[in-house]
Amino acid sequence: MAPRTPAPDNDVAQVLPLVRTAHLDRLFDYRVPAELADDCVRGVKVRIRFSGRLVDGLVYHRTDQQTHHGSLAFINKVVTPSPVVGDHMFALIDKLAVRYGAITQDVIRAAVPPRIAAAEKSDFSTPWQDLGQATEPDLSPWALYRHGTGFVDAVLAGKTVRAAWQIAPGHNPATAVAALAAKTAMDGGGVLVVVPDKRHLDRVERELKKWVGAKQITVLHSALGDQARYRRFLSIASGQSRLVIGTRSAAFAPVANLRLAVIIDDGNDNLVNPRSPYDHAREVVTTRSALTGCALVLGGISRTAEVQMMVESGWAHDLLGDDHVLRAGRPVVRAAADSVQALHRDPRAGSARLPSVAYQAVKKALANNTPALVQVPRAGYVPSLGCGSCFTPARCAACNGPVGYRDGGGVLTCRWCGRPAANWRCPECGSVKLRAQVKGVARTAEELGRAFAPCSVVSSGSGHVIDSVDGDVARVVVATPGAEPVATGPGYGAVLLLDTWALLGRDDLRAEEKALRHWLQAAFLARPADAGGEVVVVAEPHHRVVQHLIRFDPVGAARRELADRAEVGFPPAVHMAVIDAPQATITEFAAGLDLPEQFDILGPVDLPRGVGLPGHWDDKALGVAQRLIVRCPGTAADRTLLGGALRAARVLRAVTAPGAPLRIQVDPLTVG
Repeated sequence: MAPRTPAPDNDVAQVLPLVRTAHLDRLFDYRVPAELADDCVRGVKVRIRFSGRLVDGLVYHRTDQQTHHGSLAFINKVVTPSPVVGDHMFALIDKLAVRYGAITQDVIRAAVPPRIAAAEKSDFSTPWQDLGQATEPDLSPWALYRHGTGFVDAVLAGKTVRAAWQIAPGHNPATAVAALAAKTAMDGGGVLVVVPDKRHLDRVERELKKWVGAKQITVLHSALGDQARYRRFLSIASGQSRLVIGTRSAAFAPVANLRLAVIIDDGNDNLVNPRSPYDHAREVVTTRSALTGCALVLGGISRTAEVQMMVESGWAHDLLGDDHVLRAGRPVVRAAADSVQALHRDPRAGSARLPSVAYQAVKKALANNTPALVQVPRAGYVPSLGCGSCFTPARCAACNGPVGYRDGGGVLTCRWCGRPAANWRCPECGSVKLRAQVKGVARTAEELGRAFAPCSVVSSGSGHVIDSVDGDVARVVVATPGAEPVATGPGYGAVLLLDTWALLGRDDLRAEEKALRHWLQAAFLARPADAGGEVVVVAEPHHRVVQHLIRFDPVGAARRELADRAEVGFPPAVHMAVIDAPQATITEFAAGLDLPEQFDILGPVDLPRGVGLPGHWDDKALGVAQRLIVRCPGTAADRTLLGGALRAARVLRAVTAPGAPLRIQVDPLTVG
């Protein structure tokens, strides 16, 4: 084989090997051969020989100076015909790697789909405007919000404006988003819309098709095959796709000339990557706005403490509906106490599992030939049991696991250890009566079918989600949070929120925030009060979250939630890193952390119940899995210091003690 000659200019390429090894997470010099001089450009994938084997690498730079003292290996070949990572995406990837204390390869894996050679043969030369016929969109929905018209004008002018958009009741957010996105794309700007699930995605796509052609919309979601996903990625990277909508991973879509980024319902858990680097789509999109200066919309029916902090810091601004718009669109909200005493006094609670006020609301809706929605927090039949007298959860005497009926009936059995619990007695009051504490969709539908016969009952939940129901047909719809069908027309005549304490009582930092979010999403499906819409929440009326629901005040709830977390030192007022590993690895990792004095190290402690650590290790040699928490002030500078310290400690641990599993999550949804 003839010897290879270097490229005549800039014959050194700085390449990042795409290997998931912390101490190799840096750039290496490689010689560019003359035959690849034109193809080996910044952002392409190449094939390199690394540590004795051929691996993929990403070209970061071309230069004429080498940093390695010695001879350089030649690049074997160029894998991709065009760059898969552009300049603005390089900045985003590097920023997020530090933000999450992650290996750069993990961020690249989240940003760039696997290569499929067949997709690279597609033609991306047709301009976006020639892919379909666009019509002038109706931007009037934005005029219903204070300063909404000015915000739209600023977006279309290419200014950097960031809005915390509080969606008004009675309004379809997909309509407003689609109109602004279509207009921005028609004016030559790139648009990125990120939603939490396929149902939201379909709604936005339907609205977009009113203004632009189907081929002018690029849709990204997890159900796409590898080839389709990679082809659409290349279309976006080439600049052909100007209007991109998708679920979580679409936050990384390399949209050219990005002028508008939108994320809807940032409090949804689906927007968190379950794999390393465990990034949140909200953080990806906000980082892109900071780097590129694009306009940003953080929209939601409810509001997270993270978005509220952006507003209070001045980084984003409120976009709220006018008072008359809010009053006209929201239903009447009532609370019915669900204490033991209240339920025992109410004759309806025992038979229909509904307080009288809730029962009457459903009867009224059905009499008016409108559907009624009943939200229950869990699927299944009888997920959990408790004392029929004092509501104490039924637990196994041997392992403290939950007690339930096997296969929905038969013998009372522990769900953890399988021991029978036929002689169960309440440890608090001594009662032998059992009561379903949180009845699932199936059991609730069965009970409501008897209570409101002959009206039909429809269930929507895990494994069987219904998108919509007829708004002019009397029926009862039972659904879990997030699976509520939309009632066509004005909406549901009545919405009931049952077993609310199951959401409020979760051992979770975000329990109240999530509960209000689920309730508001169901309440928004009700008709306005003028059209007879009514919401009944079965909960203690004096509870602060219930009061925020009654007043339709998600902004006030977010403001209070942020203040409470700041007082006790929880995110987002501070930044937290959670490190999970075997006990010996935790000790070594903590010893390698070089942290400023203002940083706190908490733990190690046992992993929370239900949380496991992936991988295998020797328990006797390394110990059981534990959790270490690092807390630092909430400034951007301290966050960068935290990420850098985590990356340095990860490298040190990879060199001195490889093999044991290690998981690092920065600002996770749940801390403990």
